[in-house]
Amino acid sequence: QTSFPPFILSIIVGEILRLNEDPTVHGVALHLSENAYSNKILNAVKPEKDVDGVSDVNLGRLVRGDTYNCSISPTASAVMELLEKLDGKKVLLVGTCGPLEASLQCLLQRKGAMTMSCQWKTQQLQSKVNIFLCQIIRSHSATLQCILSKLMKLSPTPTCTAFLNSAIWIWLNIHIVLHFIFPFRMNFKQANKISSLSEIFSNLKGKSTVTIGLVQALTAHLNVNSFACLRQPSQGPTFGVKGGAAGGGYAQVIPMEEFNLHLTGDIHAITAANNLLAAAVDARILHESTQSDKALYNRLVPVVNGVREFSSIQLARLKRLGINKTDPGTLTADEISKFVRLDIDPSTITWQRVLDTNDRFLRKITIGQANTEKGFFRQAQFDIAVASEIMAILALTTSLADMKERLGKMVVANDKNGQPVTAEDLGVTGALAVLMKDAIKPTLMQTLEGTPVFVHAGPFANIAHGNSSVLADKIALKLVGEGGFVVTEAGFGADIGMEKFFNIKCRTSGLVPSVVVLVATVRALKMHGGGPNVTAGAPLKKEYTEENLQLVADGCCNLQKQIQIAQLFGVPVVVALNVFKTDSHAEVDLVCEIAKQSGAFDAVPCNHWSAGGRGAVELAQAVRKAASQENSFKYLYNLELPIIEKIRIIAQKVYGAEDIELSPVAQSQISRYSKQGFGNLPICMAKTHLSLSHQPERKGVPTGFILPISDVRASIGAGFIYPLVGTMSTMPGLPTRPCFYDIDLDPDTEQVKGLF
Repeated sequence: QTSFPPFILSIIVGEILRLNEDPTVHGVALHLSENAYSNKILNAVKPEKDVDGVSDVNLGRLVRGDTYNCSISPTASAVMELLEKLDGKKVLLVGTCGPLEASLQCLLQRKGAMTMSCQWKTQQLQSKVNIFLCQIIRSHSATLQCILSKLMKLSPTPTCTAFLNSAIWIWLNIHIVLHFIFPFRMNFKQANKISSLSEIFSNLKGKSTVTIGLVQALTAHLNVNSFACLRQPSQGPTFGVKGGAAGGGYAQVIPMEEFNLHLTGDIHAITAANNLLAAAVDARILHESTQSDKALYNRLVPVVNGVREFSSIQLARLKRLGINKTDPGTLTADEISKFVRLDIDPSTITWQRVLDTNDRFLRKITIGQANTEKGFFRQAQFDIAVASEIMAILALTTSLADMKERLGKMVVANDKNGQPVTAEDLGVTGALAVLMKDAIKPTLMQTLEGTPVFVHAGPFANIAHGNSSVLADKIALKLVGEGGFVVTEAGFGADIGMEKFFNIKCRTSGLVPSVVVLVATVRALKMHGGGPNVTAGAPLKKEYTEENLQLVADGCCNLQKQIQIAQLFGVPVVVALNVFKTDSHAEVDLVCEIAKQSGAFDAVPCNHWSAGGRGAVELAQAVRKAASQENSFKYLYNLELPIIEKIRIIAQKVYGAEDIELSPVAQSQISRYSKQGFGNLPICMAKTHLSLSHQPERKGVPTGFILPISDVRASIGAGFIYPLVGTMSTMPGLPTRPCFYDIDLDPDTEQVKGLF
């Protein structure tokens, strides 16, 4: 509101006066737009309850130097605490106004600084600010570390929500993100040139926490520019079993609630686009089955204000059909029939509807049972939203133009002649691009120690390619500069997220990683060594909380296999052992020793959860040393190989299978995709993350098994072939006791509780 009508002004002043007299209210803070300041409102607040120091009484005392008897804006005080050695310096105040501007000018001038003020709309200001963005973040991160170190003394470690309710939240919002002014409209072609800088890949157990701890160590403690690139978490696991993905303890992304919930709505945009395409498929089948060629043509190319014209996407379809005409009145009957009839074979539809909720009862459904659908019904299913090919496209695209092209190439079914039917054929490409135009921009967030984080895309690694976006990586590489590090995270173990990172994402981006960071825990290795089953929500058995060197030693076979998988790609491996308080020194030493004997460049115990970046400094140093080594990065397979051979190579070299077994459906699909010209695409295996094999209960390093391929799908827009291993489902289900039992909202404070 730029100004208030008299009756509104009267209501606001009346409410302030009421709060002045309320003994349970100890302070009043006003939230006004820059153009809505009114002396009547500002001076209605009692000076002793004036939290922000906006009244004439408090500002007057501040100007006179009576700082002990006046209220000073907490924001102004925080800025002064962050800034040092101001005598003789020139200070530009950007975006401040009203009492805050007056307070800052007074405080800065008392420190010997010369001050100037301007607004964000000042000409050429943004380009000047952007040059210093990383330097500002970096310098403030060091100061914030001093503040954070005071909180480090708290034990036990505060919960994620407790952080956001503490004073640290005030400090972290000062200058660090510059009101999220960020050059999203940068030249992506320039970003593409950066391919030789250090890029690190983190996977296995506790990836997000290690990723955050590592960048905090690099930037806040070793003074090295770094950026973390994380995936946006799905609401499926957030409300299911796993919980969120913001990290934890003193190594997390903030604000955690925003990160784990809707954030900027990218997943909702994907859901909307995906389901629009699904609706278009079924609607087109219905209309073609109930209308003549002429009726279809008249509706698809209607007369508007006496004129009939093809849309641009319809002209593109005519060109693909070999019909070089632009006047709708000149098409022959045969050409009209070709144009209006997609002749989709319902039995070949592979495009499913999606929902970002774990719902097992949507794994198999029947659609079209209403009378209005005239008897057209079929069996279908829902996938979880992050399994949508549109999510994979978002993570692999390099520009808006590239994304639009990929969206158009998505194959939804085959026609009755066995030819692929695409989103472009359905005429929906432009609409999909419109729904996705904002989702293509990475979201800038920060860690508890002020290190910048890009959150973008969120494909699962077990049922998709499981990596954050190429765009986030490239923009981050541009920002960290020469010698900087980008830590980009992928899902699950080296057999899944890492393999797809190398064979799919690196082929798309052209980036060559410098280091692999394999994340392990003593607890996980004990399970691989034969430890008892773990049930979500149930207390851990004593085998996991008491020293047991034999279980650890037996389970390290899995870690050794993970290291060997990484070495297949010729990249140095650093093992990060995520330490729990129940781990003994002997167990930690044993894991690190075995890892180094198995070929890891280094193996480092990490305590970032309890100590923040300080607890990952040794890891950061090991990563820097490993990044300086020469590597001989290579892909696992040649794209020119037949689809079956590429699947077999992954099964045997990565999973350790003896061979593969194709179902008749899988064999038929492979033959079809090969004939359609899709045989040269990389492979994205959909496999359980709970075992190297297809059987979740088989821990350690299974051998001698035959890997069953039940089905094969094609994600042509994303650019990969998608085999389903065993009984792998693309829609998770809810457990007996989901996380949502612990999630709640305080209606008075609007504080979210129970997210983790």
